[in-house]
Amino acid sequence: MKIALFTDIYAPWGSGGIATSIKAQKQALEEAGHEVTIFCPGFDAKEKNVVTVPSHRWVKIEKSVLAKRPPVVERFVLQKFPQFGEFDLVHVHYETSCSLAGIRLARRFGVPLVQTMHGREDQAIMINVIHPFKTIVAGILHFLHQCYLPHSLKVHRDKEQAKSLAQVLMWQIMVNQAQYADVVVTPSKHFAVKIKKYGVTKPVLPVSNGVPDQILEVEFSERSLGSSTDPELSGNQTATLRLLWNSRISKEKRIMPFLRALNRLERPYILYVYGRGNQLRRAKRYAKTHGLQVKFEGQREHAEIYQCMKSCHLSVNTSYDFDTQGMTLLEATVTGLPVFFCDPDMKEVVPAGSYVFAESHDSLAMARALENLQAAQITTMSRVMLQNRHLVVQSAQLGSLLDVYQLALKKRLR
Repeated sequence: MKIALFTDIYAPWGSGGIATSIKAQKQALEEAGHEVTIFCPGFDAKEKNVVTVPSHRWVKIEKSVLAKRPPVVERFVLQKFPQFGEFDLVHVHYETSCSLAGIRLARRFGVPLVQTMHGREDQAIMINVIHPFKTIVAGILHFLHQCYLPHSLKVHRDKEQAKSLAQVLMWQIMVNQAQYADVVVTPSKHFAVKIKKYGVTKPVLPVSNGVPDQILEVEFSERSLGSSTDPELSGNQTATLRLLWNSRISKEKRIMPFLRALNRLERPYILYVYGRGNQLRRAKRYAKTHGLQVKFEGQREHAEIYQCMKSCHLSVNTSYDFDTQGMTLLEATVTGLPVFFCDPDMKEVVPAGSYVFAESHDSLAMARALENLQAAQITTMSRVMLQNRHLVVQSAQLGSLLDVYQLALKKRLR
């Protein structure tokens, strides 16, 4: 197949789980003999079959480049690909400008359309925008989205995800965009349920993201919490719990509640923090003020993070009612690293018996869960992860993804 993939987040101009999962999909599809062209914001792409669309050079969100308005992107794409209708399928991975252009082009040329709904944009607004601007920001985004993709579905307030007007408006963006697709993909079953609840009538199929297969070439052994002194913590004569944070350092990922949990912890620990985000300075300040054993490593390549994973005991994911899957959980699985989380929806993502679950998402519950962790549990959980590592690589998801593509092609032919 000849596939056009549109996204507003792609490495190296974007970071995080979406960019990583798209890159893995592209590689797996190409290795299976398909031709994939990625359209994304950015400048001077050096990667084969990656086309950077017109982008704002000075306007960025957390260092991610933004594409210009959908009509500008469409004109650019048609200059490069005047026979756009020769693509067999369009796959869209986001809800802003470049992705909207992909939807409009697919509709214009009658190309089958698949839309992956990656995230909870309602929660992004509720968590990151200060009161009383949540409704204003959501209203502006809703207005702009509807200018380019007219809405047919109406979301009503309820006591679940659409409690406020701002949440209603963001859910209307998500479900109306999904409704334009021939087939909708979600990375998890629990998010598929939510999308359908708010009105999407198109087929919604859960297909997991995947970790690049190359990681299977790296050997990872079972973790154990030994009794030797950690050389990085002078004076400590007991086993040190080594923790890894490999996510955005931002409000929705909830690093501050986790740091407050560490401040309650009595057992020895060290936390390695990889990444960047809008709460980095605050996190550093809190860690220094309270004398926490935290090492902020900055944004690093995956190879270096994987090396750190080899010596850690737990990968930490403390977001709550935000992540639809979490690539860090998949990466932990493939490396045999047990995980710690407090969102019950994440139990779907990792194998049973491979995680530590905090019964509440507050700092006290997280501290209690870490304090009660036994050394033997680390080894058992790690063994479970290693037994399931082959299930989370991209090649294991490729068959399901191609089934989605075939369904989209059949629906378009009817």
